[in-house]
Amino acid sequence: MTDFSQADFDVRLEWGAQAVDHLAAEVDCIVIIDVMSFSTCVSVANERGGVIFPYPWKDASAQQYAVERNAQCAQFDRRFQGPGFTLSPCSLQEMATGTRLVLPSPNGSALTFKAKIHNAAIFTACLRNLTATACACKKYQRILVIPAGEKWPDNSLRPALEDLVAAGGLISRLQNRQLSAEARAAKAVYQNLTLEKLADCGSARELTRRGFSADVTLCLQEDVSDFACQLQGEFFTAVS
Repeated sequence: MTDFSQADFDVRLEWGAQAVDHLAAEVDCIVIIDVMSFSTCVSVANERGGVIFPYPWKDASAQQYAVERNAQCAQFDRRFQGPGFTLSPCSLQEMATGTRLVLPSPNGSALTFKAKIHNAAIFTACLRNLTATACACKKYQRILVIPAGEKWPDNSLRPALEDLVAAGGLISRLQNRQLSAEARAAKAVYQNLTLEKLADCGSARELTRRGFSADVTLCLQEDVSDFACQLQGEFFTAVS
């Protein structure tokens, strides 16, 4: 335990890969939040009856990983217009039940891969399944909420407002828990920022500029899904 472990509290919050490295070993439950767009993709796919295999690298190894698991691999380029799926949540809305998809992502997927070594339940959450995720987490005493954030060009962490707000939304639904100062701060941000304002955050503006405004709209839907997304071995599946 260190000054930064938040170990005196039931609900803890820390950003990105460092959260996994320094806080994950001391909790029962980890919730990874990557609103734009890994966690939203997982929610959409799981709701349709698909399963998502997270994978951290967008290279040829992802294709091989998919083959070994009898799964498809999402296209690396979000702008891909052919058949199949991408990291665009809208591309997953017509997914057939039973689809097995490897979803390479340097944020949410990579964090999931790191977190798997710890003896904790792992969920991924977004705005669209906050209440469902909070209900699924009720049975766990020590919960670490990890807003994934994004990456600057130098690969350093860019804290992403949408991930902080979703983390705060989840934390606000975890009743009768002792919250760390970091968790309380996220809760306060959620309670004082309307979702409409999130359409102006950097991540949303980037997606809109690139032609993915429909993804932004989908990512900013709140509590439209009744399913949490839990890692079962190697893949995320819906739980209720």
